[in-house]
Amino acid sequence: MGDDDDDIPQLSSHTLAALQEFYIDQQQREDAKISQGIKEYSLGSVEEDWQLSQFWYDDDTALCLANEAVLAAGKGGRIACVSAPSVYQKLKEQGGKDFSVCILEYDTRFSVYGEEFIFYDYNNPLNLPGDLIAHSFDIVLADPPYLSEECLRKTAETIKYLTKGKILLCTGAVMEEQAAKHLDVKMCKFIPKHTRNLANEFRCYVNYDSGLDRDST
Repeated sequence: MGDDDDDIPQLSSHTLAALQEFYIDQQQREDAKISQGIKEYSLGSVEEDWQLSQFWYDDDTALCLANEAVLAAGKGGRIACVSAPSVYQKLKEQGGKDFSVCILEYDTRFSVYGEEFIFYDYNNPLNLPGDLIAHSFDIVLADPPYLSEECLRKTAETIKYLTKGKILLCTGAVMEEQAAKHLDVKMCKFIPKHTRNLANEFRCYVNYDSGLDRDST
């Protein structure tokens, strides 16, 4: 046994020190990710896909909409984000102790969020899981992917199926008449902004007394 042990290569003290330094550096990198708040829910953790007509809200807008949804839902309320992943991410950043939230989204990259992810295609507005009970959400926040009457009309079917009453719709200003027609919502004073400048002006619409209608910025 002794002769065999002599044949086993031994690491030099210099190599051992370098290896230890490598492992320490790796651990520090992992700790830094946590301490710097790099979270799976942070805005931008999933890149926009323009082919899916994805345009993320900027941080201030996402936070404002998330806070509005929490306030409207009330303590212990349920929030549904329909085609609005950046607001969902901002809601999750808040911890969700006083509310619950799910995301209905076509982009399966968001399935990393587990059971809260529900695959959703606006072309089949009521093709939803059986355990997604009608009128079970205190507020539905929706951002239809396309500025078309068809997309809004079909998304409206989903919204009306899910909500107990409150609706927060984000879409183009050009959709004001259609939004009123299909969801009986009115334009707010608040103007949402995106991380990239869009050609079409975006607005928010609600069917309840909202703080978004009292804020002019």
